[in-house]
Amino acid sequence: MTKKQFSILTLLSILIMFLLILLSRRLWFRVDLTANKAYTLSPVSRNLHNEIDENVRITYYRSAKLLSFDPTSSEITDLLREYEARSRGKIQVTIKDPGTDFSEAERYGLIPQQLQNVGQDEASFSIIFSGIVIEYLNNFEVLTWVYSLDTLEYDVTSRIRSLVSGKRRELGVIAPEPQKTWSEYYSYLNYAFTGAGYSVVQLRPGEEIPDTLPVLFVFGGAEELDEYSLYRIDRYIQLGGRVFFGLESVDVDFFDTWEGRLKNDIGLLSMVSYYGITLEQGLVMDKASIPVPYRDYSQQLKLIRYPPWVTVMEDRGNKNHPLTTVFEGVDLFWACPLSFTLPETGKVKGEILFTSSPEAWLMKDHYILRVEESSLFSYGAEETMGEKILAASLEGVFPSWFEGVDKPKRARVEWIDDVLEEVEDELPPMPSEPKESRIIVLGDVDIVSPLIEYNQVRANANLNFLLKAADWLGKDDDIVGIRNRQGGTGRLNRISDEGKRAGIIAFSRILNIFIVPILIVIYGIFRIMKRSRKKEHNNAL
Repeated sequence: MTKKQFSILTLLSILIMFLLILLSRRLWFRVDLTANKAYTLSPVSRNLHNEIDENVRITYYRSAKLLSFDPTSSEITDLLREYEARSRGKIQVTIKDPGTDFSEAERYGLIPQQLQNVGQDEASFSIIFSGIVIEYLNNFEVLTWVYSLDTLEYDVTSRIRSLVSGKRRELGVIAPEPQKTWSEYYSYLNYAFTGAGYSVVQLRPGEEIPDTLPVLFVFGGAEELDEYSLYRIDRYIQLGGRVFFGLESVDVDFFDTWEGRLKNDIGLLSMVSYYGITLEQGLVMDKASIPVPYRDYSQQLKLIRYPPWVTVMEDRGNKNHPLTTVFEGVDLFWACPLSFTLPETGKVKGEILFTSSPEAWLMKDHYILRVEESSLFSYGAEETMGEKILAASLEGVFPSWFEGVDKPKRARVEWIDDVLEEVEDELPPMPSEPKESRIIVLGDVDIVSPLIEYNQVRANANLNFLLKAADWLGKDDDIVGIRNRQGGTGRLNRISDEGKRAGIIAFSRILNIFIVPILIVIYGIFRIMKRSRKKEHNNAL
């Protein structure tokens, strides 16, 4: 090679390297070997640049001390860098160490945590930050404390979308039962919704439901929601509003007697049945159920299955529905079965979301549900044994429950010219043309009540189902897909079928006790014979 050729080759090599560096800013990838691609952005996150007009700024406030004892913060940084690399310059990521000046981080509302440093002679505490601020134009969203990859992509992508679109993620809730208030009884769900970036609007029964509200959750109300309140909900659906109904036909007094009674429906259950899903009378009992601690008459503590608290296994979800494509299972407390009663118009489509196991049955009367009375639970099981629908969805143009009926009236008393007078509130008319809507019906109102503490392992699964329900109702189907992918390695599904489980256990024992040792012995004999033949061959030479 001549000197000139060497110089040209060197210049070309430098030019190629420079071009590769420039190209790497546009074309970027990494290999993700996890089972469910937990560290790879989903298509909706990779394509966010198509929705962004101005630059999005992401600032990760991370204390340097985090790096010294846990790699999670580095993984968070990697994921944010992937957003930046995939965004075609639309997303800029900055990593900041707040150091000792916390004013900037605290101005955004980031929450510091205390880290204990244990030395040889004494223990001290340090203040650390791990929070994310997402800015777009003059608005921003904050993830106050980030210490896991589980829902990070969901949280970042949903907030970027909210900022770019200018539409705040919002939903309304109606919890009309006096003993089951939103702020206390459903506090776990309230915290989960706000943590996912939703602004929760609490509505009183009969209060006007804003037309702009994307999603409404209704928990209970068969005996509380009158015609005036139902008109508000029906009109909201006619305008295209999407509703989640958590309903029950049997009221269980678990605060005191643990006995149940059939509810006296004053309209809500009938209206939902008119839309296409009927809540049947009775409680679902299932062999796949939650174990609860119980002291028998001798005061011996036992752990027994409690059939009224149904464990819905992962394989009971509808794999063809976006909500349950990846189904974690849920725990239900005194659930009621559903059936389809779709309108004859053919404009409403219904789909099952999940069911009980095939070994479920119904309790239709004598609702004595105390654990010590468990001998009564199987009464009538033979006649009603079989799979029960526990949750279902509806999509389409729904018939109005109040079509051809006079608008309900509600009187209230107010001061007029220093005199108390009775005034009737005038309800707005129904729309002339109903819009397409979505409805989910679950035969349980206690799915995210304090009862979830009985099974902490499954509590997050219950909350995740309702979060995905909110996204699907809000027509963020691709966002639902992100939440379906959460969790790094996944978990092995429990086997609910007793026969299959016994067969697998027996096969595992045979494999480990007999087959593996026999294979090792055979291999050893083969090796010995091979060595003997080789030795004989060498001796013959």
